[in-house]
Amino acid sequence: MEDILVRTLHFLGIFTLVSALVAEHLLISKQMDLKAFKKLVIIDGVYGLGAVMTLTGGLLLWFVVGKPQEFYTANWVFHLKVTLFAVIAILSVFPTYYFLRNRKTTAEYIEIPKYIVVILRVELTLLVVMPFLATSMARGVGSY
Repeated sequence: MEDILVRTLHFLGIFTLVSALVAEHLLISKQMDLKAFKKLVIIDGVYGLGAVMTLTGGLLLWFVVGKPQEFYTANWVFHLKVTLFAVIAILSVFPTYYFLRNRKTTAEYIEIPKYIVVILRVELTLLVVMPFLATSMARGVGSY
């Protein structure tokens, strides 16, 4: 039963993370009114929550309830997947920092720098690769 609960946490985290990132991408524009920007800040918080849920579930699967730890540790596809997740997490720091720094603004409109939009698109692009890696790993690709 623990395995089922942890896998559910992991999947719910993934769904939350992806949904929030897509919502951010759809909502963001070069110039945003204050109301839309505040929604974006909240959605970014949900994105962070999804990332924490995904990471927590993943670590529990790796070290506590999943397949034997060696299944993951000795698999280069798993390491690629973890590295990709880390890259996405590092990239997400830049938009989050920008959103938090500007969340208390009283300006009627907020200019969103181009690099924020580019980072969100790169994150989405990298996320597309994750299911391929997860499925490959589950099928034994990358095992020594």
